[in-house]
Amino acid sequence: MSPAPPRPKRPALKGLHSLSSLQRELAAARRLAAERAERAAAEARLRLHEQHLFERSVGPVKRLRARARVEHDLPRPRPEPLQLELDERRVLKQALSDDFDIDSLLETDDTLSFRRPEISAEVVNKLRRGHWALQGQIDLHGLRRDAAREALGQFVHDAARRGMRCVRVVHGKGNGSPGREPVLKARVRRWLVQKQEVLAFVQARASDGGSGALMVLLMGMPTP
Repeated sequence: MSPAPPRPKRPALKGLHSLSSLQRELAAARRLAAERAERAAAEARLRLHEQHLFERSVGPVKRLRARARVEHDLPRPRPEPLQLELDERRVLKQALSDDFDIDSLLETDDTLSFRRPEISAEVVNKLRRGHWALQGQIDLHGLRRDAAREALGQFVHDAARRGMRCVRVVHGKGNGSPGREPVLKARVRRWLVQKQEVLAFVQARASDGGSGALMVLLMGMPTP
């Protein structure tokens, strides 16, 4: 007697399970689509309500005719720290004193040069010989004392912040002053000694202004 043939597998249950899962997914998709449609309809009703409310508030309106135009995305101007600059000018004006005694700080040579203790005499000699290229200058001719003091303080501050090393300060020879005495010459030296950015200064060479100007060596402090 031959053995009974094996029973065939019944895939029908698996097929029914897959069909049931598909039906659930379709139902979930329909619910999601209905919810989206409902939200869109609610937003449209809200916009229409707001439009009607606006029209009732301001009266009849007429829609402008659409015109083809290009909207330029212009760069915004950089903010200017006006208050900070004003405060700095006030500090500079108050910090530089006309009564500061510098006699003991000046070198007793013909030009009354100046150097800080950490600066060697050779550095002063190089400054006098024009070793560093001139990177900027300020001319104080025609300025009154307070204006000259403020302008000089701001110039030194800005030059050092920009990384300049050697600048020239023109104070004049005093040829047009009463008694032919330079009004700003002594004051400029006194003001420069009080600036922390100033490392040294010497009288300019004849070709750079002679006794009417100073060559100033700065401690460069470039901003990041």
